[in-house]
Amino acid sequence: MHVAKSGLRALGIAESYSGREASTLAGVVMRKDLRIDGAAFARVTVGGSDATDAVVRLFTRLARRDINLLMIGGSVIAWYNIIDPAAVHAATGLPVIVATYEESEGLDEDIRRHFPGDVERLAAYRRLGDRLPVRLRSGYTLFVRSWGISPEDAARLCNDFTYEGRVPEPIRVARLVARGVVRSSGCVGFAPDDHDR
Repeated sequence: MHVAKSGLRALGIAESYSGREASTLAGVVMRKDLRIDGAAFARVTVGGSDATDAVVRLFTRLARRDINLLMIGGSVIAWYNIIDPAAVHAATGLPVIVATYEESEGLDEDIRRHFPGDVERLAAYRRLGDRLPVRLRSGYTLFVRSWGISPEDAARLCNDFTYEGRVPEPIRVARLVARGVVRSSGCVGFAPDDHDR
């Protein structure tokens, strides 16, 4: 993948809670010039373990061969439903960049408290590894994990796709779309902006 390519397309993925049982994932296909040319949706179980499958399903539903990478807003969504970005990378064959927005000491204790004895969930969280800080041209710092792409190229793409603030546009727009779908369906409650630490 040539990260400098002007026609490069990212699939931005973000969620919004839609009640106590399910969360809505929205995926938005965005070109590097910030034009949107596709969208898809999937549902995730709150507190479940189906987030990885939902991301892959969302990508598959698009049936597109011109997407160059995935940008995901957080790996821990829908109340500790953990996305496995390495599995998403393997299933799609595309680089995966996961972005979060705040410093944190991690979620180990939270997972132990809310899911006592759930060693698989805790192991899935620990497999995510460390986040790398990326200083954006906008002046904000983003925290990034990446698979199938070098940290340097991931940082460059985050900068290229961030118009202002700290949230790359594919993720920002996907989050807005997910919230819009939830609101229009009459559900209440939304995921916090940063739920993956």
